[in-house]
Amino acid sequence: MRDLRALPKAHLHVHLESTVRPETSLELGGPGGRGGPFATFRDFADHRAQVRERLTEPAHFRRIAREFCEDEAAQGTRYAEVSFTAAAHGDRLGDPAMPLEAVLEGLAEGRGYGIETRVILDHSRRRPVERLWQTLKLAQRHPEVIAIGLAGDEAYGLAPFTGVFDAAHEAGIHLVHHAGEAAGPESIRDALGPGRAERIGHGIRILDDPALTAEVAAAGIPLEVCPSSNVLLKLVPSLPEHPLPRLLEAGLLVTINTDGEADLAGEYRLLREVFGYGDAVLAGLAANGVRASFAPGGLKDEMLTGIARWLA
Repeated sequence: MRDLRALPKAHLHVHLESTVRPETSLELGGPGGRGGPFATFRDFADHRAQVRERLTEPAHFRRIAREFCEDEAAQGTRYAEVSFTAAAHGDRLGDPAMPLEAVLEGLAEGRGYGIETRVILDHSRRRPVERLWQTLKLAQRHPEVIAIGLAGDEAYGLAPFTGVFDAAHEAGIHLVHHAGEAAGPESIRDALGPGRAERIGHGIRILDDPALTAEVAAAGIPLEVCPSSNVLLKLVPSLPEHPLPRLLEAGLLVTINTDGEADLAGEYRLLREVFGYGDAVLAGLAANGVRASFAPGGLKDEMLTGIARWLA
């Protein structure tokens, strides 16, 4: 049985603030664990807010970014697109630029662990449009930021933000949104339509709409599936009941992610244990992640070669 830590992996859906080590959180005066299980999504968001509010200095942001790289690299992640809510931190601290700049410094330091990273700036659907404009301006200042996208309560539609999406598209900034996690297929259609999404964060409710499922499968639009997170947030009753097998059977381009843990090899290990997936299936999922990423072409080729070598 091959070592899943040695399988080259791309991590496309992981929130930096949710990967803070428990010991780091404690040292900063926050809660000591990563939390869960949560009764509601609001409980999860409140727990993450407790951690986030302890991040007040550049050294804090550099530290969590550097430690993220170290933890990911130890799991065999060669490339990560980490989500960060930069504008919210900037508003909270009265310094729009500092949080992102410090995170980018920490990620640069983290390259020493053998991992390449890019940043996705996310924005809560419940927050003002003006803050998303701020997010886009931040993205345009830093080439390491490759995408922006909406997260949070899917009851809030994307229509108010279409002007920002159009501007991002014109500027060459990728768009990825959370959709089809807590809400149904209509949120996925919203993300693909006015949201201009190139990937769907989560998307597990897509199977409720066979026509949309077929459309997304034919277009090869990737889904960023986070099985353990879906169970943790009680969006799925248990891992054996997760729709992952049915998503694959439907021909959808599925990528595997953690959402809030720097333990991607552990997620693959659970799929091996719970669903009985052999190494060929797991290697195929890893290759999906590489192909669905916004990584440079040369790095993609190198990782795909590494995956083939791991399987051989």
